[in-house]
Amino acid sequence: MSMSTERTSTPENGLAPAVAPAAGAAPTSKVPSITVSPKAVDAIRRQLAKRGTPEASLRLGIRGGGCSGFNYVIEFHDGPPHSRDREFVYGDVRVVVDTKSLVYLNGTELEWEQTLMKQGFKFVNPQEKTSCGCGHSFTV
Repeated sequence: MSMSTERTSTPENGLAPAVAPAAGAAPTSKVPSITVSPKAVDAIRRQLAKRGTPEASLRLGIRGGGCSGFNYVIEFHDGPPHSRDREFVYGDVRVVVDTKSLVYLNGTELEWEQTLMKQGFKFVNPQEKTSCGCGHSFTV
């Protein structure tokens, strides 16, 4: 296993990582990581199937900008992970995060939220100090 690309295995059911911190809890390991809730894994799987690219992965990250300083990024990623990506595997679903973004996303859980008013992915980031009203940008 190389230091720049690492896979996190999941149990046979493919719904959760083998060891995951509680939502909102600081990670117990010094190795940066993220978790993806079972509902979010199902939503990713549905979106990839709808797109017709079940072999693709979901890329999570951050970019500078927005009203609070950083914006969350979530997009499809076709092809293999980049050399400096961390890959998290949940059964047949792969999530990749670049190492720079992982510094700010460490301990984050990606959740799927579905209410009468909205549905979509939600970042639960314990490092987030403030966020804007729209919930798409934040500071650490």
